[in-house]
Amino acid sequence: MPGRMFKFITKTWNPVVGCDFYCKYCWARRQARRMIHICEKCGNFIPHLHEERLSKVPKKGLIFVCDMGDLFSYSIKDEWILKVLDTIRKVQTADFFLETKNPERYFDFIDVMPENVILSTTIETNRNYNFSKAPPVEERYKAMKNLKWHKKHISIEPIMDFDIVKLTAWILQIKPLFVSVGYDNYNNKLPEPPLQKVQTLIEILEKNNIEVERKTLRDPCRR
Repeated sequence: MPGRMFKFITKTWNPVVGCDFYCKYCWARRQARRMIHICEKCGNFIPHLHEERLSKVPKKGLIFVCDMGDLFSYSIKDEWILKVLDTIRKVQTADFFLETKNPERYFDFIDVMPENVILSTTIETNRNYNFSKAPPVEERYKAMKNLKWHKKHISIEPIMDFDIVKLTAWILQIKPLFVSVGYDNYNNKLPEPPLQKVQTLIEILEKNNIEVERKTLRDPCRR
């Protein structure tokens, strides 16, 4: 389902499915339940490798790798990640988008990371709302700030209320090429910021030459 999460994505590829983070707002875990008749592990969102999908990697476009999971979550085996990265390395006609809520683990593979990848993390806010078992947002920020990579992306989605000075400072220190910003689409009753505050955040980022993809932007009172 290309473009399901980001408008710049042309295709998705899921050699690994599943995640350990149990985010309250995770659409992928809900989507995965529909696949339980095909694969029990997929249906229960248990992290696992589909070896047969390694040979079915798309050859063109910008490919979202493992949008139905998190390739760098806790129980994903190193050998699975290495197989995925090795497959990516062999496809020089496409670019690949990797996103995780555990960006500290990028450092374990940075020496073998293919050049044709964008590395991303989600930073929904600078505050700790505890809607997930993923590493805290401050840890994600620090990892991405220290990550020496030529193409970085930050997803501020689903955006939750934030401190504008602190969050903008975080993003500017990370120095991403682009950022995606959007509200929750699934009525998860998250602590959402006023629309004007989000628009101010976007304006600051764009004034600092960071491209912003506008996802769902709305009054937080409307669903």
